[in-house]
Amino acid sequence: MEIKVLKDILNANNQIADQNRQLLASKHIMAINLMSSPGSGKTTLVLRTVEALQDKARIAVIEGDVSSSIDAETLSQAGVTAIQINTGGACHLDASMVNSALANLPLDDIDILFIENVGNLICPGGFDLGEYLKVVILSTPEGDDKPHKYPLLFTQAKALVVNKTDLLPYVGFDLETFTRAFKGINQQAALFPISGLTGEGIAEWGEWVMDNLQKLRKLNP
Repeated sequence: MEIKVLKDILNANNQIADQNRQLLASKHIMAINLMSSPGSGKTTLVLRTVEALQDKARIAVIEGDVSSSIDAETLSQAGVTAIQINTGGACHLDASMVNSALANLPLDDIDILFIENVGNLICPGGFDLGEYLKVVILSTPEGDDKPHKYPLLFTQAKALVVNKTDLLPYVGFDLETFTRAFKGINQQAALFPISGLTGEGIAEWGEWVMDNLQKLRKLNP
């Protein structure tokens, strides 16, 4: 019975995710599902990306948190269109939540939509939101063993952002060891070591985002 209920939940979610995907495609919007642990730097990455692409793309954000609107307010104060979703205890966003948020966004004025999922390395991996790309963010203080401990999320990623590289001299994170572990389970994904503090690596990350936007536009002219 529990297995059937879970299948029913996932099937219902996937149907709404497909609706989201179709809506976003019709508006030529590239949605990127950002997944990470709490405090990895998702919002900082978004702000840096907005700054880097300000003359190239119109960016909006769906901000997912268990509680509060701190990050959405930070984004709004920076001039970014942002809408808050509070899950009330759920450890991930689902397609229905995103669908409700889309109804309250100016879709005709958006090129790239970042969906900041709830901070968690387990739950978000099981739920399709209708996004075009999944991106995982990991910060160096979290350690270099995470691909082994949470393989589902890392195998799903189209890109991995390793944030807080400015802390590498002070934390026990071996970038080479981590890269080997990650590429061992996901050879196709792009890897971007960055520092949200200094801006290191943001230009390369921004180029990858724009390249994927152009690919999407060619698929949906």
